[in-house]
Amino acid sequence: MADKPKRLVIAITGATGAVYGVRLLEVLKALPQKVESHLVISDAAVLTLHQETGLQRKQVEALADVVHKQNNIGAAIASGSFQCDGMVIAPCSMKTLAAVAHGLSDNLIARAADVMLKERRRLVLMVRETPFNLAHLRNMTAVTEMGGIIFPPLPSFYHQPQSIAEMVDHTVARVLDLFAVEHELAPRWAGM
Repeated sequence: MADKPKRLVIAITGATGAVYGVRLLEVLKALPQKVESHLVISDAAVLTLHQETGLQRKQVEALADVVHKQNNIGAAIASGSFQCDGMVIAPCSMKTLAAVAHGLSDNLIARAADVMLKERRRLVLMVRETPFNLAHLRNMTAVTEMGGIIFPPLPSFYHQPQSIAEMVDHTVARVLDLFAVEHELAPRWAGM
C-alpha cells in the first residue's frame, strides 16, 4: 500500500459522542493528502446522531468515500484481504466493545473490528460510558490484550480550549496521530 492513499474504516455506534465520528469524517475529507474513508453507521447511531448533532444518516454518509450497511457482512471491509490502515469506532458503545472483546461478529462493525485484530491492524475504540462497571473494564482489557487501543475521548485542558469544538478537534487530532495522518487540527505540546 506504499503508493496508495491511506484507507480508514470509521464506525459510528449509538453511544453518546457522535460528534467525534462526524468530525473525524469531516477532517479526513478536508485533508490535502487523500485518506479514503469507509463508513458504517449502526442503527442506534442514527438516533444519537440526530439527537446530538441534528444530522440525518444521509448527511453523515455524504462525508465518507464509501458507505457500508451495518448488516452487510459480505462487504469488502469484512475480509482480511481488504487492505487498509486500520479502524476507528467513534464513539464505541459498550455493546460494540463487548462484541469486539468476545469476537461476536454479528454485524459489520464487529466483524470489521475482528478483521483488524486478526490482521494485526490498528483498531481504536473511542469508548463512551461512565462510570465503568467490571464488565466494561474486563472487555477493555481483553481488547487491549488483543492489540486494540482503548481511547476514551477525554478532553484535555492544558491547551486552554475556548470551545467544545476545540476540545473535539484536540481529541480527533490525537486519533489521527495514531494512524500517522498529518494534520494541523490542534496545537502540539511544546513543553512549559
